[in-house]
Amino acid sequence: MGQQHLPGDEAWLIGEQRMSGEKKYYLANLPARTDLRTLAATIKARWICEQAHQQLKEELGLDHFEGRSWQGLHRHAMTMIAYAFLQHRRLAKAKREKKNQRTTASTKLTGRASRHRRDHRSIATSALPALPKMDRHRAVA
Repeated sequence: MGQQHLPGDEAWLIGEQRMSGEKKYYLANLPARTDLRTLAATIKARWICEQAHQQLKEELGLDHFEGRSWQGLHRHAMTMIAYAFLQHRRLAKAKREKKNQRTTASTKLTGRASRHRRDHRSIATSALPALPKMDRHRAVA
């Protein structure tokens, strides 16, 4: 098996040791001056893409199509559009639920203002629940 190289002059091997003791290794071709925060964000972005691809296959049947013909490419594109729509709906629901939780929490306060800053993480980076399983054999009315 021949060597494969990433584009660019240099490739870096990055190691990660997780709290569980598990070790992960990644290759990157970012410049040596790249700060660790950017490097970590770039590595984690891959996980988000892989999770999305897995959901496309499991929930929308992307793995049932081949993109080698016009019909296959069309099905692939329609699946991607459906996934974008579903993600939009999930994010909107998560945003509404988060807003409702904040409203409920604020009504429980006894008039005292909170003095600590809350952690406002992006909804997009949190794991999204899977779509409910549908009975594919059920007749459509």
